[in-house]
Amino acid sequence: MHKVIFDTDPGIDDAMALLFLHQHPQVDLIGITTVFGNGTIDTTTRNALYLKEEWSIEAPVARGAGMPLDPRREYGEPPRIVHGDNALGNVPLPDVVVSRPDERPAHRFIIDAVRADPGNVTIIAVGRMTNLALALRDDPEIARLVKKVILMGGAFTVPGNVSPVAEANIMGDPEAADIVFTAPWKVVAVGLDVTMKTVITRSTMAQLAERGGERTKLLAAMSQHYIDFYTRFVEDGMVVHDSCACAYLVAPELFATRGGAIRVVSEGIAVGQTIQKPDGRFFPPGAWDGNPGQLACIDVDAEGVLGLIAETIAS
Repeated sequence: MHKVIFDTDPGIDDAMALLFLHQHPQVDLIGITTVFGNGTIDTTTRNALYLKEEWSIEAPVARGAGMPLDPRREYGEPPRIVHGDNALGNVPLPDVVVSRPDERPAHRFIIDAVRADPGNVTIIAVGRMTNLALALRDDPEIARLVKKVILMGGAFTVPGNVSPVAEANIMGDPEAADIVFTAPWKVVAVGLDVTMKTVITRSTMAQLAERGGERTKLLAAMSQHYIDFYTRFVEDGMVVHDSCACAYLVAPELFATRGGAIRVVSEGIAVGQTIQKPDGRFFPPGAWDGNPGQLACIDVDAEGVLGLIAETIAS
């Protein structure tokens, strides 16, 4: 059984990933931590609490960071064109949610949960990495107590999606991402190299809505806005970025990885770029030296991942 803290900015593909974790029999979801990104922190926290209620999820929700680690960094408006005005595809949402967030800020929740069960907690982070960086700043030793960090972020062998070289989650807080990649814990980056190959079509979503009942009907309704956006890039479907990170947790054999130290560019025209020094390649001394080797996913059995996601969320 995988004990998981899900660090997220719901977000339509975040909602699918949350449902995957809730439904999968090998996952024990022990906490949901929110971060700014697909919406403001007020919006993403409200959305997490709403989905917790709608899908009868027992895990507590802890409100996290509402701005990047470096307060001087501008982070702009949420991507309404991608996720809608309410970040859940503009489906009608209640004015008030009954559930309340945990009293602790997200980074403190992470620290406490990891220290309560050392060596057994996996963090799946599918938004900005700010909460994880704050946790490391407050308690650096947790890096040696976390089982693994699986993050959705980066672009290693393909172009970015918010600049020619940068992926959105990393560019949204590059300083935090660099702290996460260089900490002494095991990190697996599930980035655009693989996620852009995993596309669920509109017709498949309709089939899943019928198979999975009210939960997948809600997910399908949210997804229409997301699919409309992604028709710019794929044929009448949506890319399931965040669910790929969750799929790696339970089926890593579906992914090909490359090892090596990873750094993140934090200034200039390449801000947000993730650069890996591949294992076995030798270069003059540089900024990657002395940092832990991490894994970057560079290929995927897309059909296998999509099948796993579909079976899990419709179960």
